[in-house]
Amino acid sequence: MFRTHIMLERSAEQEPAALAGLAGEEYNLQWARWLRAAEAAQGAVTAHAEASGENRYELEQAVKRAVRHATEDPAE
Repeated sequence: MFRTHIMLERSAEQEPAALAGLAGEEYNLQWARWLRAAEAAQGAVTAHAEASGENRYELEQAVKRAVRHATEDPAE
């Protein structure tokens, strides 16, 4: 299940970058994609926390840390 959370969070973090340089309807469509991705990520964390009894905030932070560490360049 944690793998799904990471995938959703990664998608939610990547979508806003695609807003750069867009305007008008293209911007609105990309913003909507980001919003759906963010809602899916948050919904998955909330559902998992409620089902497992885990602290929602701590679960969300663990997912965010996993996404950050997976994308860090070890050469930096």
